[in-house]
Amino acid sequence: MKTLFTRTFLAASLTLAFSAGAQAQEKLTYMTNWYAQAEHGGFYQAVATGIYKKYGLDVTIKMGGPQVNIMQLMAAGQTDCIMGSSDLQIMVARSGGLPVVTLAAVFQKDPQVLIAHEEVKSFEDMKGKTILIAPSARQGYWLWLKSKYGFQDGQTRPYTFNIQPFVADKNTVQQGYLTSEPFAVQKAGVKANTFLFADHGWPTYATTISCMEDTVKKRGKAMEAFVKGTMEGWKSYLADPAPANVLIKKDNPNMSDEQLAYSVAKLKEMGIVTGGGASKNGIGSMDIDRVRKNHAFLLENKLVDAGKLGPTQAYNFDYIKDLKVMP
Repeated sequence: MKTLFTRTFLAASLTLAFSAGAQAQEKLTYMTNWYAQAEHGGFYQAVATGIYKKYGLDVTIKMGGPQVNIMQLMAAGQTDCIMGSSDLQIMVARSGGLPVVTLAAVFQKDPQVLIAHEEVKSFEDMKGKTILIAPSARQGYWLWLKSKYGFQDGQTRPYTFNIQPFVADKNTVQQGYLTSEPFAVQKAGVKANTFLFADHGWPTYATTISCMEDTVKKRGKAMEAFVKGTMEGWKSYLADPAPANVLIKKDNPNMSDEQLAYSVAKLKEMGIVTGGGASKNGIGSMDIDRVRKNHAFLLENKLVDAGKLGPTQAYNFDYIKDLKVMP
């Protein structure tokens, strides 16, 4: 029979062990580029299902939004890593003097689209149409569209994240995100066609894990755990999104179950996460040749200075080379 001393000692030991385990959870903050949505699902899933905790991390996801400068907040130490809208965005920031690097890219295909009324069957049919784009697009995909399809600056008007101008005018085309605006247009009862840039040669990655270089150097083990946990979270989310969706709706009460279901279905249908290099090298992977192509696009359009940014300088491939979280 155990003595009182033995029982007390064992209880104290268990308490200390539990405390040590709790303290082993390293805090890490990740800031997204928009309000919580299915496009962020894998991150929320890794929180909801304990995947990050399995790897010793206590992860907090902070929402971005239209008025939030996530790079500025990261530079100020308000978040450890951010969700880059594309790897091009991170390269431009690096060329501008911010020492940021991309460790992984969740979306193998950038979900950027143009949405047109049903009589428009191709990009070529959009010549002469009014095209609604955000100002930021002028320093990104718009340059590619102009070069590839002969679009003109004069046919553009500002996109204000409101679908009503498109709904009201059949001569109008608007930008969108594969998983978002097409759903809103459909709900409005408008028959439309959606054109995904990635299926026509637009090479960028999207939904990146990008961090300050100093953070990566000082917290390499945490970065490794975060990248691996995130990709496992995405695999889990695409299989069963329910756990993450609870947290998404908590952060963003305006998000509906119908919108979430539509977005997840599109992510899966179009291979946004699991297509491209992910099918061979795992979720989150990046290809050096593709990265060089993106760098060349930026150089060609004078968006970066060759003397300030080498082709792979804004990337760190160490965290994905042996990852292999297969779809």
